[in-house]
Amino acid sequence: MDNFNNSTVLYFNGEFIRTEDVKIDAYGQSLHYGFGAFEGIRAYNTRNGVRIFKAEEHYERLKRSCELVNIPYTWDNKELITQTYRLLEINNLKNAYIRPMVLCGPNMALTKPAYVTVMICAWEWSAYLGEKLLRMCTSSYQRPNPLSIKSEAKITGYYVSSILAATEAKEKGYDEALLLDINNNIAEAPAANFFLEKYGCLYTPSLGNILPGITRETIIELCNIFEIEVYEEHLTSNDIKTADSAFLCGTAVEIIGVKSVDDVVFPLDWSDSLGSTLQRAYKNLVLEKENYEIII
Repeated sequence: MDNFNNSTVLYFNGEFIRTEDVKIDAYGQSLHYGFGAFEGIRAYNTRNGVRIFKAEEHYERLKRSCELVNIPYTWDNKELITQTYRLLEINNLKNAYIRPMVLCGPNMALTKPAYVTVMICAWEWSAYLGEKLLRMCTSSYQRPNPLSIKSEAKITGYYVSSILAATEAKEKGYDEALLLDINNNIAEAPAANFFLEKYGCLYTPSLGNILPGITRETIIELCNIFEIEVYEEHLTSNDIKTADSAFLCGTAVEIIGVKSVDDVVFPLDWSDSLGSTLQRAYKNLVLEKENYEIII
């Protein structure tokens, strides 16, 4: 990444300090075991100034992630949001990706840490997967068994399978991977939720084996406003073969269309799809245009 340097300022345990001065504990559980929680949040330069989109929901999910896996969470979310806005000001960021992390202190035992640290960093970042329609492939890696982890928690170590899946897809010449769950139902992309369009309705994998994305929930809210029927249910590879279009959504990717999965090309032109309509509505929402007040 080239969006930060040693002069970039982070929020670290109650202080604003430069990146080069941050010291992470060499014996921390987050380093040794991938035991930590994080969030991905976006700030936008709206017509009403710099606004962090759904800040409360993201920080509440960070807290909930920690609670689900017994990581202590000792901070007031309102204060963290205030400090996040201050961090953006210090780094002169208006359109930014924000990464809060809860890092666990030293503990070589497989028990919860005695203390934790909070770190918030931010940088300029365009849409994570770019702007063009994606060519996806079904990954040989599955979404982890929900009985072995808490699927609804955003925990650092869980993303090893996402890294493996995304890397595999790119090495095969595709743009992104699509992971299945332990029952071979469609789950999600490595860092985004998945939607299919069929017969003028939307379908998305039900909760249980996926991360309940905040952008996913926003899309469902928009569908309710626009009277678009959306169904949360188990989906299989056969559903892809009969679908009209598809898209991914998430804080990092925002909304991006899918051209094909396993070289099965979706027949509906993206500009005519429900995903394209929702893409425009989502952009209006985060930039606070055209009746954005109705759902934020």
